[in-house]
Amino acid sequence: MQTNNLVLASSSPYRKSLLEKLHLNFICASPDINETAKPSENPRQLALRLAQEKAKALAFNYPEHLIIAADQVAMLNNRQLEKPGNRDNAIKQLQNSSGSKVNFYTSIFILNSATNETQSDLDTCTVHFKHLTDQQIQNYIDLEQPYDCAGSFKSEGLGIALFERIDSEDPNALIGLPLIKLIRLLSAFNIDVLENLSL
Repeated sequence: MQTNNLVLASSSPYRKSLLEKLHLNFICASPDINETAKPSENPRQLALRLAQEKAKALAFNYPEHLIIAADQVAMLNNRQLEKPGNRDNAIKQLQNSSGSKVNFYTSIFILNSATNETQSDLDTCTVHFKHLTDQQIQNYIDLEQPYDCAGSFKSEGLGIALFERIDSEDPNALIGLPLIKLIRLLSAFNIDVLENLSL
């Protein structure tokens, strides 16, 4: 598989920026799928299914490609955290998360659309939040306006100040793309990122 036949199945600027770290040639394409959870589907199953559906949704338009897809499900207790969309919802999310922990399940799925070969994996990250005052929350939200981020923070920015600690194998996964797992999965398709550098 040629490294210039890579497709990132995402319109997320965060995932695009993360994949650019690997110096691979790729294009981005946005899949159109229904992201509603199915009855009795747990967060791990949901994240993996959505990544798989994103990749397969692009297979017709990209029939000779490696399609990389990812999805992330954030859970506070037994409640899924969506992208807040606005200031009020973002403030409420952080108020609810204050002093608690949020689990992030980030899937990665790769489809060779020419052969239907697939590889997949799942990263689990736990974010432990500080006890936050309303003023701290409002100050943070007004500065970074993380309205398009599930959990209402940007860990790559000032959002890191909201946490007591992060339990994670890969800090990139929290932003939306588990690069360590992705690199390993790409090797199954004979792509070594250090041997295929695009400089």
